[in-house]
Amino acid sequence: MKQGSGFYGRGVRLRPVALAVALSCLAPAAFAGGTITFGDDQSVSVGLGLRTSYTSAEKAAPDGTSRSSDFALDSIRLYMNASLNKYIKGTFNTEKDSNDKVVVLDAIARFEPSDSFNIWFGRMLPPSDRANLDGPYYLNAWSYPGLVSQYPAKFAGRNDGATVWGKLMDKKLVYSVGAFNGHNVISGASSEADNLMYAARVQYDFWDAEPNPAYYTSSTYYGGADVLAIALAGMHQSDGVGSSTAKGDYNSYSVDGLMEKKLSAGVVTLEGAYYRYNTGGVVDVSTTFGGATSTSNVGGLVQGKAYLAGAAFMFPQVIGVGKLQPYVRYQKWNPDDFTGVADQKQYDAGVNYIIDGHNARVSATFTRNSTANAADTHKFVVGLQLQF
Repeated sequence: MKQGSGFYGRGVRLRPVALAVALSCLAPAAFAGGTITFGDDQSVSVGLGLRTSYTSAEKAAPDGTSRSSDFALDSIRLYMNASLNKYIKGTFNTEKDSNDKVVVLDAIARFEPSDSFNIWFGRMLPPSDRANLDGPYYLNAWSYPGLVSQYPAKFAGRNDGATVWGKLMDKKLVYSVGAFNGHNVISGASSEADNLMYAARVQYDFWDAEPNPAYYTSSTYYGGADVLAIALAGMHQSDGVGSSTAKGDYNSYSVDGLMEKKLSAGVVTLEGAYYRYNTGGVVDVSTTFGGATSTSNVGGLVQGKAYLAGAAFMFPQVIGVGKLQPYVRYQKWNPDDFTGVADQKQYDAGVNYIIDGHNARVSATFTRNSTANAADTHKFVVGLQLQF
């Protein structure tokens, strides 16, 4: 299946795996590519995503002085998609959390009457920056740029709510707007009155329309499209930050851009973003306030600004079974002075070995993180990504 015709919810969009054994008794026909069909515009399909890595980090061993040497399962995702008819569809995706438990990633009821107007309900990625709408599987770099991409979320960038989205002007103008469960909705915190959070994004593609499903994005197409895109995104929540006695409105926005061009010498990719987070001058509560957990969407918001810049170049020559794509990325986080949080910078330099686009690649990355008034830290990561 071509990119943009498969799974939603930042799930795998390419070549879903068939449920042939479990569902063969229900399906009148099963077609190659993994989709089980039940009738006109009725189907079920599944897919799998996997990211695993080896990391060697300076002074990160348990003794506090030696280099670490660790293998990790970064992500394992099961993607499921279903279609009741031409207009009513559903998505259910899972992910491994930090405690190695399988949790709900996306659960979306999708009403999709046209390219220009669609409504989703459930748990999903809110309209936000390109990094969040890429997710870890559709970035250029191996690691997620969490130093700069700091929009509040319930889990893995997701939140529960509703989004209206569409594509206009030959699918080059992409809009999305939604309402979601707010931040700090807990007794004693700023939004104990249960205020909603509102999010919106608008993007325009000056060259080719990006071949993504819904309002999602990617940071490289490996030469599959010539892209020049710019987008503006933002979130707002009244009383979204602080405690019930010292609260502030939460307002944030970001501008992101992507340029990718296929040349005779290879594929060049340039990416950038600017973020501004405003908490109304209020210091937020801790992420464990009132017994909150990592999926409670409580605490931790900081006022400040951030920057991201990245570049990549994929050589046209096939070496073995893949192509080489060196890349660099820079992140800078500048919290406002009153927050008491230190400035940070992160530098990534690496090379991807592209075997089958976002479905199969190996990455090797060197990272240096610089925090004000602290020693720099360094690490080396080798990662493998597969999607089926």
